[in-house]
Amino acid sequence: MDARSNLQKQARAVRLGPRSVAALALVSAVGVVAFGWPFLTPPTSRLSAHAQDAPWLFAGLLVLLVAVVAAAISESGLGPKAVAMLGVLAATGAALRPIGAGTAGIEPMFFLMVLSGRVLGPGFGFVLGSVTMFASALLTGGVGPWLPFQMLAMGWFAMGAGLLPGPDRLRGRAELVLLAAYGFLAAFAYGTVMNLADWPFMSTLASDVAFDRHAAVTGNLARFLAYCLATSLGWDLGRAVVTVVLTLALGPTVLRALRRATRRAAFETPVTFDGPGVKPPT
Repeated sequence: MDARSNLQKQARAVRLGPRSVAALALVSAVGVVAFGWPFLTPPTSRLSAHAQDAPWLFAGLLVLLVAVVAAAISESGLGPKAVAMLGVLAATGAALRPIGAGTAGIEPMFFLMVLSGRVLGPGFGFVLGSVTMFASALLTGGVGPWLPFQMLAMGWFAMGAGLLPGPDRLRGRAELVLLAAYGFLAAFAYGTVMNLADWPFMSTLASDVAFDRHAAVTGNLARFLAYCLATSLGWDLGRAVVTVVLTLALGPTVLRALRRATRRAAFETPVTFDGPGVKPPT
């Protein structure tokens, strides 16, 4: 591999090892159950009978699992340089979130998660998405049983950007189109997944589109689709459009800045204290 190829090779703040991959797979599997249990359990199951208790159970479980994933990823290489980058990007994302508070679909933090996950990789993306959502919840007062679900969903959102093809070769307009298309689809996916976090806990007496624990899976699926169309389609569309517009307009500048920062940080080079008059800490 020549010097030019080495220069173009995508930097990664975190290189996922077997333990980190296993932890991510575990938390994702549990997350699928936590979000999708209304379609995975029969009407006669005990979980359906305790539908009102489920958010607290899953929220506590997801907090522990996200912590396990963060610990596993940090153990596999989240060094001080990556932690500093994580802090800056998480603080930026948390500051961007309140800009669209109360305004349908104006959520600029999503485009930053897409670009950061793309440049810094899926492992860093998952941690960044989770930490950013946690920090923004503290900033906006949005702490509740829904927060672990938001952390996991945003972690998936940013991680997916890091798994897109061509991280070392695809550049220019083609990359922007890929990222914009991913951001558009993932914005809808995020909204749909988050609907699953609260839809099962609506009272069937309050709405005909609420989860009915006595109904069959097909019946509840129709109710859920109607719920999404009635409550979140406009918001999700706005989020998707804003993400696409910001990605196409600011993407080239932000991508260059992130890639320049990762090259200068040299994440895979260990921090040393060599030099005249410099001694390592004791």
